[in-house]
Amino acid sequence: MKFYDCATAPSPRRVRIFIAEKGVEIPVVQVDLRSGEQLGEAFRAKNPRCTVPVLELDDGTCLTETVAICDYLDSVYPQPSLMGRTPKERALVLQWNHWIEDLGFLSVAEVLRNSFPGFKDRALPGPDAFEQIPALAERGRRRIGQFWALLDRQLGANAWVAGDAFTMVDISALVVCDFAQRVKLAMPEECAALRAWHGRAAARPSSSGSVL
Repeated sequence: MKFYDCATAPSPRRVRIFIAEKGVEIPVVQVDLRSGEQLGEAFRAKNPRCTVPVLELDDGTCLTETVAICDYLDSVYPQPSLMGRTPKERALVLQWNHWIEDLGFLSVAEVLRNSFPGFKDRALPGPDAFEQIPALAERGRRRIGQFWALLDRQLGANAWVAGDAFTMVDISALVVCDFAQRVKLAMPEECAALRAWHGRAAARPSSSGSVL
């Protein structure tokens, strides 16, 4: 296998942490997003959407979405389980991951891609040019508040996001929290449960070795 990564991008970081939690070694190929390497024909042949991460399997199959990659790795390397130990846990992991991507990742991405000059005409990832829409950046700033509140409430009653075990959804939430700081959307001081959880998650060796 080969893992196509970008050290400065949030989505590949989720897979990096997942791999580290599994304790496995997978060869890494860095993709230079700043230079547009992901838009070249060589990378486009692996992922026509021109995004990272990509996990290339030994038979040449390329998995191009974070959840698909993590699910595959969890099946191949079942211990420790990071996608849920039971059908109920797996369902909760997938449910919470969807909420985190919708309220968290999307909100931060709307701010970043619709307000930062470096994303002019690159408001959406992928091969096509899309203009920035300032109103979407403002919407993202408002929506992130829902994300903080949702997580803080959940973590006030649970040790980890999906229950009593660290799972992929904790990885997703951690990366969103750190990603948000890059656009000055820090966790609110009053979200004590969220901040305590973040401290525990960030202190794990898998996380501390993969900071953006």
